[in-house]
Amino acid sequence: MSDALALVDAHHHVWNLDLRPQPWLDEPGHEPLRRSFSSRALRSAATRPIAGRRLTSTVVVQCMTSVPETRDLLALADSDPLVGAVVGWADLTSPAIGDILDELRARPGGEYLRALRHIVQDESDPEWLQQPAVERGLRAVQDSGLGYDVLIRSHQFPQAIRLAERLPELPLVLNHAGKPPLARRELTDWSQQLRGLARHPQVRCKVSGLVTEADHEKWTVDDIRPVWDVLLSAFGPDRLMFGSDWPVCVLAGGWNRWAATVEELLDGCSATEIHAVLAGTATAFYHLTPAPTKEGTPCS
Repeated sequence: MSDALALVDAHHHVWNLDLRPQPWLDEPGHEPLRRSFSSRALRSAATRPIAGRRLTSTVVVQCMTSVPETRDLLALADSDPLVGAVVGWADLTSPAIGDILDELRARPGGEYLRALRHIVQDESDPEWLQQPAVERGLRAVQDSGLGYDVLIRSHQFPQAIRLAERLPELPLVLNHAGKPPLARRELTDWSQQLRGLARHPQVRCKVSGLVTEADHEKWTVDDIRPVWDVLLSAFGPDRLMFGSDWPVCVLAGGWNRWAATVEELLDGCSATEIHAVLAGTATAFYHLTPAPTKEGTPCS
């Protein structure tokens, strides 16, 4: 398949519960996820094309605050051609963060480490990203040529905005669009805060994780569309990237239903803009194999 028909899933997870238990799966409602999920299982699940494109590359993202898990993900990327990049974890507060990153990048698969992520959504400190030790660690991430995946809930936008202000050279990508409260249908504050973050040109945004913020059983494309419209207006297609959040999306319809939804949301976009959302933005941010774009008319 040519690069012009590439489809990059910029956000998915794998876990082997026999090797590394995932305590977060013990939370009520996560029963369908309490089994192991491999990249082979992703291939089996992701069968629906989007705009004529079938899955060609993925970015696998950490789940645990665990360097050993990151080593596992790097080994997976080294052995599985589907995985083009890894978003790992390392302790940003460690004085040895630079050495930790060097060790990860020196091991087999280390060249696939393209970004770090921390589960900021679980931190109670409203200024966690501004802690001096954290900021020092993020500067080390920047100096290493890596990006940073921002995982926050909608009430945590202020600290993400301050991060973008203080570290304008650090490439950032907002995970799951900042988790808009779709189930409550209260999007006004989320929209204002997201637009504030989008004003910083180094920030990208993943169109992912939305269905699990909506009513898992009853959501429709019309429920998702108001969020899409804000994202398209705030970031533009060249700063948006498709992600499935598989297998978490299994809780609300699965990979193929989300793929069908994204295709419907992209209706009215040009070939160039579709390419950006489905491959180009993720390719540039995570330094995947470059893919050419096509010309066309803008999104309507």
